[in-house]
Amino acid sequence: MLGAVKSAFGLADGAEVTTESNPESTSPRFFDEIRSAGYTRVSLGMQSAAPHVLAVLDRTHTPGRAVEAAREARAAGFDHVNLDLIYGTPGERDSDLDASLAAVLDADVDHVSAYALIVEDGTALARKVKRGELPRPDDDVLASRYERIDAALSSAGFGWYEVSNWSRGDGAECRHNIGYWNGGDWWGAGPGAHGHLGGTRWWNVKHPARYADRLQAGELPIADSEVLTDDEMHMERVMLTARLRSGLAAGDLSADEVARAESQVASGLLVRDDDRFVLTDRGRLLADGVVRDVLE
Repeated sequence: MLGAVKSAFGLADGAEVTTESNPESTSPRFFDEIRSAGYTRVSLGMQSAAPHVLAVLDRTHTPGRAVEAAREARAAGFDHVNLDLIYGTPGERDSDLDASLAAVLDADVDHVSAYALIVEDGTALARKVKRGELPRPDDDVLASRYERIDAALSSAGFGWYEVSNWSRGDGAECRHNIGYWNGGDWWGAGPGAHGHLGGTRWWNVKHPARYADRLQAGELPIADSEVLTDDEMHMERVMLTARLRSGLAAGDLSADEVARAESQVASGLLVRDDDRFVLTDRGRLLADGVVRDVLE
């Protein structure tokens, strides 16, 4: 696919080219091959270093495989490697999270993403929670775990640049995600991929066979699309940029929204830095609520 993109469109000098992989599907040969093909960044779904947590999440890799894979990527010449963590899984203890963080830091990666567990409808986990076999994640526990993650990463030289993302070193931020968060345009290729261009958002058919049939028939594989209104684009911009360390630009807010943001400053959830509103440490724990209050 990367070869086809290069042939059809070319790549800008210094372009970020990221692949996301499950640790168990990688090998030293895999990393050597994608590095030679032109990939510049690797993101690995570690989730946890605790076997029982991985079992609840239905992950098949062994606890140490993600760290091994990260080291293999480094050895193949990748300067930018990310590990994804999920916290708040039923049965996870503080000691489990501490072990996961220790493993992450031992892997010598330059980027970490950490997301609170979301119980998605229709999943096996959701059915177990509904039947009472597993507890639903507790908000206070999630907040405590987030603070634990932030403290460990900060002590190791990582800095947060988005509520759920930390980086260490020059150029380590995930550039394509920053593009999404800042309302940029992107073209989604492949089954189920989403794209956005000039306020129009679309998504492709999910099933690979249907996707291939559309292409063979000379048809676009788009399942559906929507044109965002000015209000919808404004709401999304506020929701996404508020989560960034660079914060919300006061100039992007209405007078009423600025007043509500100032109220959040008084509550200790935002700080005003010249013409921008930035989440405080406590504000990051309540980021979604802060945004809702500014927009309402």
